[in-house]
Amino acid sequence: MIKKVLTNLTFWVLLAITAGILLGHFFPATGVAMQPLGKYFIDIIKLFIYPIILVTIITGICGMDSLKRVGLVGGKALLYFEVVTTVALLIGVVVAHFIQPGVGVDTTLVNKGDISKYNGNVSISWLAFLKENITIQVLLFALLAGMIISKLPNKLQILKPIYFSSKYIFRGLHIVMKAAPIGAFGGMAYTIGKYGIATLFPLAKLMICVYVTMGLFIFLILGSLLKYYKISIWKFLGYIKNELLIVLGTSSSESALPTLMEKLEHMGCHKSVVGLVVPTGYSFNLDGTSIYLSMAVLFLAQVYHIDLSINQMLVIVGILMITSKGAAGVTGSGFVILASTLTASKVIPLEGLALLLGVDRFMSEARAITNFIGNGVATIFISNSEKMFDRTKMYHAFNMQKNKVESTAP
Repeated sequence: MIKKVLTNLTFWVLLAITAGILLGHFFPATGVAMQPLGKYFIDIIKLFIYPIILVTIITGICGMDSLKRVGLVGGKALLYFEVVTTVALLIGVVVAHFIQPGVGVDTTLVNKGDISKYNGNVSISWLAFLKENITIQVLLFALLAGMIISKLPNKLQILKPIYFSSKYIFRGLHIVMKAAPIGAFGGMAYTIGKYGIATLFPLAKLMICVYVTMGLFIFLILGSLLKYYKISIWKFLGYIKNELLIVLGTSSSESALPTLMEKLEHMGCHKSVVGLVVPTGYSFNLDGTSIYLSMAVLFLAQVYHIDLSINQMLVIVGILMITSKGAAGVTGSGFVILASTLTASKVIPLEGLALLLGVDRFMSEARAITNFIGNGVATIFISNSEKMFDRTKMYHAFNMQKNKVESTAP
């Protein structure tokens, strides 16, 4: 029994996160020095993202019955993203409006930091967005390549080396994922060491608000979407728990993106749907980010005693619907989007960003996890709606996960 526990990745990731928190808290300087462990782990994982997108989409499209189906899946995915992220924005607005986490916050207690780089001069250019977002570029290239190959008479010969390379790409990924506890340890030690748990207290109400709202969104909204197709959100979360812990430790959804794609395929989602929805959702389906942004804007309005009218709230939601998509994939995008939104709305001081500097890193875990789960649910939902979902595979995957949990239980 002890041997099974010691060979379980979940155990080691949890242990690593706990060790990272303790090291960062008691030895902050050493914790900060652990940053490269988390950073390099994510950098290595990123190397797998683009090859996996390529092979998944090309082989998926070639396995589809028609290119018309590819267009339908892509169109449905974009519509889904817009509807669900808008719901997320509105939920953030409603919760922040009624709970009012910004009321009573003393701005003098918070370290102002340097917000000069968040000047708010962010122009939303879709051409620039496509140019800077490599994920979308690879996605478009893979779509084009898949459509061309699917029409060739000798497509089976061309696909052979692609299937062969796919096998070894995933094998390499599994080897790298064994280092996940090291990455999670480095990421968590750095976060706690640099920002310190004490920085959470002044804005504890906002943090609790954000975490509870995202939890409700996951179980009520995303859970209902899965329930519509008679799938349990709890079983799905249990199935991807290793990936969720890695995202928690590294504060990055990129760290588990390749394995999410693999697991979704194993649980019955069609390869082409996985290839289309997950990479596109990584840029356009940021549910957690949407909730955080809308709550942060209202929080700052409350701090500065600005009474927003319903029209002003709707304008802010409209701005966020654009800025949250246009700035996706930009480093420090949370603050870039907030800065551009505050500048465009012209009712909340940009200096308010300094209030959020201390706790933003701690809320990034919630954003990343919610974004991650949201993209998984989107893929399952669209696979089912297109009747491209194998429920037998899902039952097998869930049962395998259940047996693993039972075999490692004390």
